[in-house]
Amino acid sequence: MGKSAAAASAWDFASDVEVRFIDADGIERLGSLGRHWGDPFELVSPVRKFVSFKGQKNFTGEYWAATSRSHVGYESWVERDAAMALDFDPAVIALASQPFRLAWTDRDRDRERGHTPDYFARLADGTGVVVDVRPEGLVDEAAAEVFKFTAQVCEAVGWQFRRVGDLSQPYRVNLRWLARYRHPRCHQAPVADRLRNVFAEPLPLVAGAEAVGDRLAVLPVLFHLLWLHELAVDLTSAPLGTDTMVHAAPRERR
Repeated sequence: MGKSAAAASAWDFASDVEVRFIDADGIERLGSLGRHWGDPFELVSPVRKFVSFKGQKNFTGEYWAATSRSHVGYESWVERDAAMALDFDPAVIALASQPFRLAWTDRDRDRERGHTPDYFARLADGTGVVVDVRPEGLVDEAAAEVFKFTAQVCEAVGWQFRRVGDLSQPYRVNLRWLARYRHPRCHQAPVADRLRNVFAEPLPLVAGAEAVGDRLAVLPVLFHLLWLHELAVDLTSAPLGTDTMVHAAPRERR
């Protein structure tokens, strides 16, 4: 099959999948994915409500994403952590939760199928990313089939597909800590400038902060710069501590 024929086949495949979503103006849209794949799904409203009730085993809520300066919903702490990780990713410029409902016909079983992914993210290069959150131990055969189909749909329209689970320790702990300082209100320009100068060479976290001023005033700014990837630190080996080495981030990450 030639390149043009393959592209046409992928387009036909996407056109057979129906997508329902609520656009940025709050209007419900319904049509083929082949028609709507270029819509700004990072700006849509959730296609379904996040419910909570007494005795509920999972925790629902909203996470304020610094990336898009908007709230995104989650239906579990694992989903919240996934949203946090997307927000922390410097390649992500916007994200939305429960962005759309996909519907298609399973011809092998002669029945209609549907799936609502957990997140849609837009990368700085324009690429769309569809994210499903499900720990490995909870992916049964039916879920695996749905994720496989969703990945094929994403490939057909040029999107990425990611299925993510629990974040590893201690990355999860460190990310949750830094997320406390993600809001722009934590940025103080004079302090930030001094921190960039101090950490031009690697220094222990608290020693570098104290070289700038009162640690209680400086540390929030330091953590904010770590969140912005302007300063860098190893988040995967151990929890952040007094002696954690901090240094200026590589220029390509800024």
